[in-house]
Amino acid sequence: MTNAFLTSSQILALLLVGLVAGSMFGIWRGYDVTSYSAQTFVEVHQGAVRGLNLLLPAMAAASLAIVLVLAAVSRQRPAVLSLCVAAALAIAVGGIITRFLNQPINDQVMGWSAAAMPDNWGVLRDSWWNWHIARLAAMLMAELLLILAVFADRGA
Repeated sequence: MTNAFLTSSQILALLLVGLVAGSMFGIWRGYDVTSYSAQTFVEVHQGAVRGLNLLLPAMAAASLAIVLVLAAVSRQRPAVLSLCVAAALAIAVGGIITRFLNQPINDQVMGWSAAAMPDNWGVLRDSWWNWHIARLAAMLMAELLLILAVFADRGA
């Protein structure tokens, strides 16, 4: 693998993981859905799902693939390999949380209307929020580990 390809792959991985983690951070910091009225929650959440439900998982999947490539090419550098594998695992954890815990709730919310909310809407909202914080933590960890991997590679 050429240096240019390695550097380009590292930049792309950092960019994609950063965009996914940054989007999740923006949702966490910018919207406290636990304080929203039912109508506001449905409108904001449905808008976010329409805009991000395909884009963010696709970017996370692409970042996972690139980080796995980076891990494969760093087999001869154990510190870099370990950091890449750990970053890939953190991305996978974020993806698993998203797919199996957040997205099923998203699917339910997309069928709601502010005029006819289910009785347990607050419980589902709070569950979604807690899982969102968990996946944000996983993606922030992935970003940190990937940055460390790139620095370790540059110092090797």
